[in-house]
Amino acid sequence: MEIGIKGTNTFTVKDDMLAVHVGSGEVRVLATPCLVAAIEKTASESVKPYLEEGRTTVGTHVNVTHSAATPCGMKFFVETELASISENGKILTFMVNVRDEAGLISEGTHERAIVRKQRFEEKADAKLQKERKD
Repeated sequence: MEIGIKGTNTFTVKDDMLAVHVGSGEVRVLATPCLVAAIEKTASESVKPYLEEGRTTVGTHVNVTHSAATPCGMKFFVETELASISENGKILTFMVNVRDEAGLISEGTHERAIVRKQRFEEKADAKLQKERKD
């Protein structure tokens, strides 16, 4: 895996992506949680071909603006670029730029950690087992 890997995705704002339906506001525009999910999807997909079998990435930090509203039916375009890899090779930091058909709507950074998928899920499931015992 190398710095500079780019990801791109195009999405169309659908009714179930609106703030009023997601619960993040009362307006009929792209909800910030859906914007963040699109960023995570794009970054994740961009590095997936470079991961060892059994590994995946999980989001650990998002620091982005959401500076303009995008109405239902409008397309938006997510671009990510791998900007840095931690010394241990496990933490990936992406630069993020998101535009809709009218212009810039979001920019910032997104961080993902490389994990062993099965082990990660087992640890998460173990929390539930511990909760049931308590």
